[in-house]
Amino acid sequence: MTEIRNVEADLARFRSRVFVASLAVLVAFGLVAARMVYLQVHRHEDLKAQAESNRTAVLPVVPNRGQILDRHGRVLASNYSAYTLEITPSEVQDLDATIEALGELVDIQPRDKRRFRKLLEESRRFDSLPIRTRLSDEEVARFTAQRYRFPGVDVRARLFRQYPFGDTASHVIGYIGRINVREKAAMEDWPEEDQANYRGTEYIGKLGIEQTYERELHGITGFERVETSAGGRAVRSLASTPATPGNNVVLSIDIKLQKLIEDMFGTRRGALVAIDPRSGEVLAFVSKPTYDPNLFVEGIDVDNWKALNESVDKPLLNRALRGTYPPGSTYKPFMAMAALETGVRKTGTVVNDPGYWMFGNHQFRGHATGPTDLHLSIVKSSNAYYYSLANEMGVDAIHDFMKPLGFGQITGIDLKGETRGVLPSQDWKRRTYKRPEQQRWFAGETISLGIGQGYNNFTMLQLAHAMATLAAGGVRHKPHVALAIEDVVTRQRTPAVPEPGVSLNYQAEHVQAVRRAMEGVTTGGTSAHVFAGAGYRSGGKTGTAQAVTIGQKERYDARKLEEHQRDHSLYVAFAPVDEPRVALAVIVENAGFGAAHAAPIARRVFDYLLLDQYPNPQDMLAVQRGQAAAPIGTPLKASDMPWPPADATQAAMPTEPAAD
Repeated sequence: MTEIRNVEADLARFRSRVFVASLAVLVAFGLVAARMVYLQVHRHEDLKAQAESNRTAVLPVVPNRGQILDRHGRVLASNYSAYTLEITPSEVQDLDATIEALGELVDIQPRDKRRFRKLLEESRRFDSLPIRTRLSDEEVARFTAQRYRFPGVDVRARLFRQYPFGDTASHVIGYIGRINVREKAAMEDWPEEDQANYRGTEYIGKLGIEQTYERELHGITGFERVETSAGGRAVRSLASTPATPGNNVVLSIDIKLQKLIEDMFGTRRGALVAIDPRSGEVLAFVSKPTYDPNLFVEGIDVDNWKALNESVDKPLLNRALRGTYPPGSTYKPFMAMAALETGVRKTGTVVNDPGYWMFGNHQFRGHATGPTDLHLSIVKSSNAYYYSLANEMGVDAIHDFMKPLGFGQITGIDLKGETRGVLPSQDWKRRTYKRPEQQRWFAGETISLGIGQGYNNFTMLQLAHAMATLAAGGVRHKPHVALAIEDVVTRQRTPAVPEPGVSLNYQAEHVQAVRRAMEGVTTGGTSAHVFAGAGYRSGGKTGTAQAVTIGQKERYDARKLEEHQRDHSLYVAFAPVDEPRVALAVIVENAGFGAAHAAPIARRVFDYLLLDQYPNPQDMLAVQRGQAAAPIGTPLKASDMPWPPADATQAAMPTEPAAD
């Protein structure tokens, strides 16, 4: 039987389905329209910015680093531009194969590869790292033609730091180097503004002035908005904010004097610090041996690092800032001031010096000077006078007087890493030693402090600082290497350390008594033969400090000791006597008697500063050999000496290391 369909019912179902489908289509179109309205109207600006960011990129413009100048405007650190071949490890699939292929286009030495590997260990994989620096134009052209073969490799124009005088004053100037992982982590704690200023910066000051005045030298980073291609390469510049170069730092150092002093040391180890007692300006800051800071700019190679780090002479040690030594007899003028200022002794107090001093059953040795007052105690360098003085004063009284002079203290010089040294006291010993029997101070330990031995250990900076304070009549100025900050735009100079001096309130007659005695050292004492015929009056004190302890019944014989065990040669001095313009401290390590090695260097420093004199070649050789006293022959005129010297110009433009 044939089923009769209900057409009306079918039609009703069809219409309902069409309605539902139409409603669904309408809702879908409504949603699309609503989304379009949302995107085109409500999020228009946001999406426009995103689209623009995909088309453009904001690149930091690293500022030119400021220069470092000496007090006469001679450039000690500057910049030059060169091309580098750089690899971004995260964008390279096979690093070793890429480096080998690059070696077919550009000369890449084994030491370049070792340096790259060292940088890779210290950096993040998305950092751009140099595999070769200072490319020639021909090398740039060869790579550019084959660049498509090397994703993640590019040639970049970089500014390189240059130290034109090589190892001269390297411990003062310091150097810059690539920012390492530890430094990057520390930067994350900087204020946002400072972090933004270092975007794009890959180098930072590591030591010396480069480190201390990093913020002044760095400058202000600029920004450039560029249009980029689909591959992310810049196509054209759209807008830019230029970078502001870093300010120049002008030093109080006279680089010509600095070079003279370093030359006078020759191959010997030691340090010298010369200070203007009227202001605290450091005129020379020498540590020998030195090193070439140009080696560190792009990361020092393994061979050079090993040579420097393992050298028995420790060229990386800043002896003037961090080397500590017993001051020996150069401590006696300060002990004399302590005696007068504390009232323990008067200038006329006489102590008999038979050549030794007894404390219980122990004999402290010296050389006989007979009946000795304060003046003769310095001129003849009596030991017995100061053994007995130290015993009378006691360790804590000595400590309390020497502390304001800066002994055993941080002077605050504008070079980081200063060592405190040791100015002993009973409290110091309790804090330093752990065992109760070691913490006790014994009276016999005080005796040798009077002649600058025992626990006394100071830097040459501290000794020069104290000498400058005494020369200035007891007015203490903070020592500083930077003389001024020079605005790179206006060329206006702002004094780097405008702080006034602090008076220690010494009695003028006490200062004069000690200064007269120190003058006596140069006219009839232990350095008289060195300062014979000088065209000025100066005061000084020689010193010989033990590097190793010699037994009570043994006699010192340099011939029986290893070179590094022999006594140190020291000298402290100031000049001219009436109105001192320079005070200094100098040590020649393991050289012996202070008048034979240290004092001749000091004499020629004074001759340079006060008389415009420079050692002739014969005299220079004698000083370097420790065979000089007063200048030999006719001195040269310092202002006529050529600068830069011939050996320094060779370091003006660093070159690639020779092949292994």
